[in-house]
Amino acid sequence: MTDDGEWSVSGDRDRSINDEGDRLFHVDGELVPAGEATVNVRDRGFMYGDAAFETLRAYGGAVFEWEAHADRLANTCDSLALDHGLSRGELRSRIDRTLAANDFENAYLKISISRGVQPGTLDPDPDVDPTVVVYARPLPRGGMQGNPVFDGPATIRTAETRSIPDAAIPATAKTHNYLDGILARIEARAVDADEALLCDADGHVAEGATSNVFFVSEDVLRTPSLDGPVLPGITRRIVLDLAAAEGIPVEEGSYEPEDLRRADEAFLTNTIAEIRPIETIDETAVGGGPITRLLRELFDRRVERICYR
Repeated sequence: MTDDGEWSVSGDRDRSINDEGDRLFHVDGELVPAGEATVNVRDRGFMYGDAAFETLRAYGGAVFEWEAHADRLANTCDSLALDHGLSRGELRSRIDRTLAANDFENAYLKISISRGVQPGTLDPDPDVDPTVVVYARPLPRGGMQGNPVFDGPATIRTAETRSIPDAAIPATAKTHNYLDGILARIEARAVDADEALLCDADGHVAEGATSNVFFVSEDVLRTPSLDGPVLPGITRRIVLDLAAAEGIPVEEGSYEPEDLRRADEAFLTNTIAEIRPIETIDETAVGGGPITRLLRELFDRRVERICYR
């Protein structure tokens, strides 16, 4: 359950969340002032977590990796048998209208699609009148001239909470069911850690609560494979592509938390924070390194070339 980007933004996440002012959100086809943007209490997304979502980032007014996010959103809706009836073009139009209405060039974006309001039973009605919400908030500029959204390297805590097995909820689906990540974050918060590291039922590393995990040992870039309960993060895929283009050896495999603690360098990835070095794992110092720095530079160059040219 990664890529949601829920880390502090430039040292003041609370301000960015609470200072909504005259911001506009897109709710069911209409731009609505933040104070009036509401969802019905009988909505299945609220009642049961029966909803799909994607978190995206806009750079210079351009929605980064839109097609990849749209593909994953469609995959999630297919997994939920949620036929919302909206074209990809219409969904993109709602995102673009939200950016334009708020005059945001660089922004956090979240689009959610629920099955809407239905009779209060667990069994969903195949006839869907979806609830579709686009939420946006400003972010700093990205790319070569930008600044990270996070306050320094991350501290990580391995959680006792385990990832939901793929056989229960498909790991490829980004749904409103985030309870394992929430419980893991509560554990991390208790020890002032920035992110929680979740393992699968057998104790192998899966992912962060809202991030994918990478580490370097013996000059090989390693990350948990998608055979486990690991969301295929968009930034994860970009990092693997960048590493391959640079000739950096890559291994996708099965790892123990101790493998990360012994690593030469380690980092997290998600859509909003991009690539964030890991300072400590379970109070063991790890830190970034030359491969982390190179990949961050290559990522920034890619954003600059695609979005700010």
